[in-house]
Amino acid sequence: MAPRLILRIEFKSGRAIGPGKIRLLEAIREHGSISKAGRRLGMSYRRAWLLIDDLNRCFAWPLVATKLGGTAGGGAQLTSFGERVLTNYRAIEKSAHRVAAARLRMLDAALGKSPVIRGRGTPLPRMRRGRRAI
Repeated sequence: MAPRLILRIEFKSGRAIGPGKIRLLEAIREHGSISKAGRRLGMSYRRAWLLIDDLNRCFAWPLVATKLGGTAGGGAQLTSFGERVLTNYRAIEKSAHRVAAARLRMLDAALGKSPVIRGRGTPLPRMRRGRRAI
């Protein structure tokens, strides 16, 4: 597996936005529902709702608008500001990947083989100090 750059933006307020919240926003845009988006990502409705609530409180404008259920069914959708945040995050991520690609390849090429733990597979070579084996 090639090395990955994972973007997490931390704000001075102590809140952050990263890959998990961004995937949740994309899933809400796709499914029109917090519960469906949460299920799609393997999280409970409560967890998804808490993440969206955090995002909505993080910024000056909400990212997700909800409508109550009932006979019409309810749902959720990204606001225009939510779309802008999503677009900007993905643009920053793309730029960061482009800038970091060569350095990531260099780091990946410089990785050594992991030493084998004694008792599991091939034993480590004996270390020598001077002429005596340790």
